[in-house]
Amino acid sequence: MSGRTSIPAFEGDIMLMGAGRMGTAMLKGWLEAGLDPARVVVLDPSPSAEALALIEAHDIRLNPADDAALAPAVLVAAVKPQVMAQALAGLPAAVKRARPLVLSIAAGTPVAAFADALGDAPVVRAMPNTPAALGKGMTGFFASADVSDAQKALARALLGVLGHVTEVTTEADIDKVTAVSGSGPAYVFLLTECLARAARELGLPAEVADELARRTVIGAAALLERSGEDPAALRRAVTSPGGTTEAALEVLMADDDGLCHLMERAVKAAERRARELAGK
Repeated sequence: MSGRTSIPAFEGDIMLMGAGRMGTAMLKGWLEAGLDPARVVVLDPSPSAEALALIEAHDIRLNPADDAALAPAVLVAAVKPQVMAQALAGLPAAVKRARPLVLSIAAGTPVAAFADALGDAPVVRAMPNTPAALGKGMTGFFASADVSDAQKALARALLGVLGHVTEVTTEADIDKVTAVSGSGPAYVFLLTECLARAARELGLPAEVADELARRTVIGAAALLERSGEDPAALRRAVTSPGGTTEAALEVLMADDDGLCHLMERAVKAAERRARELAGK
């Protein structure tokens, strides 16, 4: 993860609330980006094994007893959405008085939920995806109106250790980000499963079918990343007139029930569910 981003200078500490998979990925990225571990506080009654190893190796404060000393500049909310309300309610009064920048990576938790718990604290609501654990993530974020330019730059850098970052202009767009990139890795994994299944249906041994599907998806993703070309251009480059790829694409690109129509339905269903989870 190192070398991808640098964290701008800022006053105060970072409090990481939640040291599960995504919180740990962020903590690891910050340390590799050069953040002083003495400026990090972790709140989690049962951090992941990887997080605990980082905490012990870098002498990071974990669940400090002196609540009065906790006045972070940034509060990173990385707990599961179903326990977010409880976690916010349990924050020490000193944290609430500090009016930290809140950086949330919890799906379905709106800006208003943090305003209710922390008053008028500025909030950045973000949605990373699972490749973030490898520094290959895609994160979209929305900043509330009271987030300063400096705070926004800091939030972008703190998220940047997970991979690529893009800003959206309305909070409603975060539900769309969730439907596309947040849930998107699962769509790609399903495509890989389906391709392997189709290969087995042709009569190939399971291990061969699985390897063909997995390596094809990995290779295509690497080509898409490194070439910088439009996906449609790459698709056309592989499609010879009258060839095997064209025969398959005639099925996948059918006007009535093709892959694009199915994907549109899937993404709309995910976006609808994201709005429901956010109480919209």
